[in-house]
Amino acid sequence: MQLIDLHNICKTYQMGHVAVSVLKGISFEVGSGEFVALMGVSGSGKSTLMNILGCLDVPTSGEYRLQGLEISGLSADQRALLRNREFGFVFQNFNLLPRTSALDNVAMPLAYARDHLSDRDARRRAADMLHRVGLGDRLDHVPSQLSGGQQQRVAIARALINRPPVLFADEPTGNLDSRTSEEILKIFQHLNDEEGVTIIVVTHDANVAGHARRIIRIHDGLIQDGAALLRPVKPRQEHLVPETRSGEKP
Repeated sequence: MQLIDLHNICKTYQMGHVAVSVLKGISFEVGSGEFVALMGVSGSGKSTLMNILGCLDVPTSGEYRLQGLEISGLSADQRALLRNREFGFVFQNFNLLPRTSALDNVAMPLAYARDHLSDRDARRRAADMLHRVGLGDRLDHVPSQLSGGQQQRVAIARALINRPPVLFADEPTGNLDSRTSEEILKIFQHLNDEEGVTIIVVTHDANVAGHARRIIRIHDGLIQDGAALLRPVKPRQEHLVPETRSGEKP
């Protein structure tokens, strides 16, 4: 059984009296431990597809199964619970709370987690995640005191705090320079290679897509192709991202 199984997914938006078809019959599978890039130009439908995969939206028609569970028929509350348990999200604009420390930004999702950690344990886990992405000396810094690359590292730590099996990243390097982008992509590769975290990256950038194991190209709401695996999938390990230093200063 595949982790993700899409069959003939369509998405149509009603714009006044006009129906706009964004996804026109998307079908593919993603296995546990894959690193997949959804690649396409602006307007191709890739972000709409990610929103459906991440249970942020529902398809107009078609089937979406996650570990065999049909997702499309779930209520909004059921999908919210599933998102919190199964998925982490990283976005181009970081989406950090501007007047909140890195530590509290990372710890925030734990308030809605099923683990019901104490505040002390939640902050300890958040601090550990920040150490593991190389920001152990930035715990009390607010986003304005961090560089773009450091803010994205905080966002990655936050996405991983609930230990989800699937990480979605929507244009995660879009606001970063080339060197910092490479550092962020290496973190994703480490998570995939050493942890077995399933990663799905949405991008228009061929260089970003080239870091994935498989590229699924989307054009006008249709799949063009999905390249074969580039590297063998490694089993999930117990440890997380090792502490690294970006060399950046806020």
